[in-house]
Amino acid sequence: MSQVDDANEALFVDLYELTMSASYAAHDLDQPATFDLFARHLPPGRGYLVSCGLDPALDYLESLRFESDTLDYLSSLDLFDESFLSLLSTLRFTGEVRAIPEGELVFPNEPILQVTAPLVEAQLVETFLLNCVGFQTMIATKASRVATACDGRTFVDFSPRRDHGSDAALKAARSAYVGGAAATSLVLAGQTYGLELSGTMAHSYVMRFDNEADAFLTYARDFPGRAIFLIDTYDTEQGARIAVEVAAKLEPELWPRAVRLDSGDIDQLSRSVRAILDEGGLGDVRIFASGDLDEYRIAELTSADAPIDAFGVGTQLGTSGDAPYVSVVYKLVEDASGPKVKLSTDKVTLPGRKQVFRVTGDGGELRSDVLALEDEIVGDGRPVLCPVMRGGRRVDAAEPLDVLRDRCRASVAALPDRLRSLAPEPPPYEVSTSAGLDALVHRLHEGFGVL
Repeated sequence: MSQVDDANEALFVDLYELTMSASYAAHDLDQPATFDLFARHLPPGRGYLVSCGLDPALDYLESLRFESDTLDYLSSLDLFDESFLSLLSTLRFTGEVRAIPEGELVFPNEPILQVTAPLVEAQLVETFLLNCVGFQTMIATKASRVATACDGRTFVDFSPRRDHGSDAALKAARSAYVGGAAATSLVLAGQTYGLELSGTMAHSYVMRFDNEADAFLTYARDFPGRAIFLIDTYDTEQGARIAVEVAAKLEPELWPRAVRLDSGDIDQLSRSVRAILDEGGLGDVRIFASGDLDEYRIAELTSADAPIDAFGVGTQLGTSGDAPYVSVVYKLVEDASGPKVKLSTDKVTLPGRKQVFRVTGDGGELRSDVLALEDEIVGDGRPVLCPVMRGGRRVDAAEPLDVLRDRCRASVAALPDRLRSLAPEPPPYEVSTSAGLDALVHRLHEGFGVL
């Protein structure tokens, strides 16, 4: 078995989740419990996070089961008795999940999702949920920043060859689309998620021919009206002139859609190439830029009004190079004995089942969030934690990716300018706690003698 799939994903757990669960079961502690999955703080340079990964997480919960091969392996470890293995053999996720919808914005300490289930079930899903939601939230957030930098221009996910594993590349394509990417180069993502595909040609293709003209001419005829000429294999400006010469030999319907710049001074070259194309009668042929781009470099290009129509973003998108993880955690906040709190230094948690209320201005702009107990009402706030699973089954069908993408675009547009900026240290968004939550925190802290 070379990858995680439906047959073995139940073992996508850290060992301690199994040993704790075995102990819970042995001591009659397998009663309902609630866990929050949240980010302790924002990654460096981030003013917000984009919730992403919920739909794959719900798929996992609905299909969770321990197959015979996985049980045989666990038996071979000599850690678990037959009664626990028997429990696992019939285990299904039967709990409920509340979550912030994909594409909505998230801020520190706000539950991205909240799981309530018998303790064994809720504990065993920890690692998968953290991996799934944390990674995809990271990529969707990065993509939304790239979209902001593009300032209305399109960008494409070019990341799969640099992503950290094949599953990561697939999930990165999905998350990048939610964050604002127009398409992906990864064909499997096109099949899996219905994403638009985008591709050009490699330098190897150009080098295989005796000259650039033959390469461009052949490709244009093989893919009429869809070809994008890579013009920087030898000399970019000369490549642009050759593209003009080739177009003169073709019917207009065979002309390339664009030329691609992948190296050098992209700003300066885009200007000279635009002039060459325009003078050659190819004013409708677009310029596509790639080559180690990220939101910062793209922002420089768009601010300088470089004549670039679209961008391909690879390594920095699929790895979120400047902030390669989100500090998501999964913490017990309530069980059969009541609300729970963790008091470890720098890792204090907020107890109880909660709701997040989002307060907006008259024009729809985001003003602040309030973290409250589940049964509280914040009069001018919109609750954003929604029920998505009951009894181990989805409440509603999965939303189309276009809906998630539109939600992300609208949510980011509603942010104050200071939080959309690419400044190294954006000022924080206001997240306060309600009177009821404050009172619960005080009571629990007082009970442990820490006030």
